Amino acid sequence: MAKILYGVCGEGSGHSSRAREMARHLVKQGHLVKIVSYDRGIANLKDEFDVFETEGLHIASADNKVSKVKTFTHNLKKLRPGHKAVTALKENLFKTFKPDCVITDFEPMTAYLAGHYEIPLISLDNQHRLRYIKLPCPGRLKNDFRLTKNIIRAMVPKPDVSLITTFYYDKIKNNRTFAFPPILRQEVIDEKPSDGSHILVYLSFGFDSFVKIIERFNRETFIVYGYNKHETHGALTYKPFSKKGFLRDLATSKAVMATAGFTLMTEAFYFRKPYLALPMAGQFEQEINGVLMEKMGYGKNMTRISEETAGDFLYRLPDYKKNLADYSAEDNTKITRKLDKLLKNDCRLLKKFQRDR
Repeated sequence: MAKILYGVCGEGSGHSSRAREMARHLVKQGHLVKIVSYDRGIANLKDEFDVFETEGLHIASADNKVSKVKTFTHNLKKLRPGHKAVTALKENLFKTFKPDCVITDFEPMTAYLAGHYEIPLISLDNQHRLRYIKLPCPGRLKNDFRLTKNIIRAMVPKPDVSLITTFYYDKIKNNRTFAFPPILRQEVIDEKPSDGSHILVYLSFGFDSFVKIIERFNRETFIVYGYNKHETHGALTYKPFSKKGFLRDLATSKAVMATAGFTLMTEAFYFRKPYLALPMAGQFEQEINGVLMEKMGYGKNMTRISEETAGDFLYRLPDYKKNLADYSAEDNTKITRKLDKLLKNDCRLLKKFQRDR
């Protein structure tokens, strides 16, 4: 048994969804797990795990674009409570709980304190593929790519081992990084997909300019999430979010039009659903997700909102569906086996990676 401190980024729901599956496995294996998170991470994990609330960063946006000013001012307000959170984390967990290892899903406080106390550190996320896997990147995104890699390095400076989830595989840059299929929620694995007649639209922060475009495709049926209302206007039916309802609408859709977050994209691929990616402008990971997806032939990347692009996506649905037939849909077995090996015999293998850095 190992005592594990698990830091989870609370921005969005993808991090906590992934962490829930991994933490369940760790607990089942007999390990003692304490989670550190904030915002959605707290909301999604507190009922099942022992969770310590900390402070974290937040990205502000409007009409599918990152607002740098709002993001800066929002996070500036967190400096003082953030300092208090670090102190509390040191006293209540690192000094009292005394973890044998730390796992971080892009949560920086636990990563930095692991280094400070010389505790073995595992990064387990999809962000580190941008740092440790050789990925194709168009020229227009090169500067953002360099900046993003520096941000990832600043958030998690020196992981001893990196377990990366990815849907695009290429050369790995070092011998302490390992790539795995995307982590899937058990609910997704248990869901039975079918090909319905509706298109699922998910707009995490609202995206009015895109809604005005799809309204013109009145021969289609769209189920729209992201506006927290239950109304029908022409071809568009708006639904308030519910986990079960959303997952069922995803599994029975004929295609997906949505923001380019990693978790939703990979769940759609698992169900073999063609994807029109709407990457949030200024959010590099979403932008590169759209590029990689289009390169693999699973859908279309809409970098500029246009009726022509949406129409072309709908026209090519049979082609995308054919390409998705070859998508390798797997459960979480490979990554959990790797975790077990790293933690076996008092974290022996993980500690070896730490010594050999």
